[in-house]
Amino acid sequence: MIYLDHNATTPLHPRVLDAMLPYLRERFGNPSSPYRLGREAYAAVNRARRRIAEFLGAMPDEIVFTSGGTEADNLALRGVTRALFKSGNHLVTSTIEHHAVLKTFGDLEALGHRVTYLPVDPHGIVDAAALRDSLAPETILVSVMLANNETGVIQPVDEIVAIARERGVLVHTDAVQAAGKLSLRLHALGVDLASFSAHKICGPKGVGALYVRRGTPLAPLFTGGSHEDGTRAGTENVAGIVGFAEALAVACEAQDEQIARLGRLRDTLEGEIRARLDDVIVNGGQAPRVANTSNISFKGVEGESIVLQLDLAGIFVSTGSACTTGDPEPSHVLLGMGVDPLAAKGAIRFSLGPTTTNEDVAFTAPRVVDAVRRLRALSSLGERL
Repeated sequence: MIYLDHNATTPLHPRVLDAMLPYLRERFGNPSSPYRLGREAYAAVNRARRRIAEFLGAMPDEIVFTSGGTEADNLALRGVTRALFKSGNHLVTSTIEHHAVLKTFGDLEALGHRVTYLPVDPHGIVDAAALRDSLAPETILVSVMLANNETGVIQPVDEIVAIARERGVLVHTDAVQAAGKLSLRLHALGVDLASFSAHKICGPKGVGALYVRRGTPLAPLFTGGSHEDGTRAGTENVAGIVGFAEALAVACEAQDEQIARLGRLRDTLEGEIRARLDDVIVNGGQAPRVANTSNISFKGVEGESIVLQLDLAGIFVSTGSACTTGDPEPSHVLLGMGVDPLAAKGAIRFSLGPTTTNEDVAFTAPRVVDAVRRLRALSSLGERL
């Protein structure tokens, strides 16, 4: 099995499992309970909060635990709009955001908010100049992701923050695909809110976090108990939170080494494929990217067919975000970049991870070439018939 879909999810790191197990067994207490078992769980959550804050360049009380990246995005976007509904109703995002952001903005539009969608250039980079032109007195929030989940292209969030600050507008970034792949210091970056998910960095599924800069107005989504300082009601996922902190520790410890190693492997994979096939486009290949991600369009074939061919060879890749599997439409990210719809339909995302080896890449590249050649031959035969 060769797994090259780490942007969809990642295998649980052994250290993470070891850290979690006590809180799934003997230390199973509710963090809100006053007796020793509860106090142990409460202390574990707060230790994890301090560790995560330290790794991300934030303060512990700025970390709010959630069920994952989608909830973190929703809490940020809906929480700010609810808290600032008297101040304005204009929101700004980009055309290449994850659906957790885009569909939330679509829902907010249906509720009466006005949303501006910033375009991207052919390399997949958000047009920061367009942001300046879009801001209005009623603008309350800008949301632009840090690293795109399909192409890996890094967005100019620092520039976006500087523009928004001039007008007193809050900034949220979906940093789910950036954690462990970029050096993140949230206070230095300057954003007001940032979303994270544990299972993208060899942590458990079902847990994430929202960074909320001190003083940022945010209304809770859930009503109930006073958990997470009243920001997110519901009993904390103690084992998941402990695992999240350990996963982030593992990722940060090896971050520089992994960035260099995965960048070399990605470049080798792209080079081997492009040397053997014509009509191949690396989407976002000329832009700054996180080291593990490669999005390649193969003209004349459909990406889904390539995925199935590689699956038979024991190689697991995707056509884009796992959240859009089964959607017959081309990637909205690639269409937003101006990629031809047919080329967008023929795109494959390779996302490498800590378990990816030189041997994996050496095995994968020729199988990709063989699969594309076979499918192109079948397509040509079908056209003649």
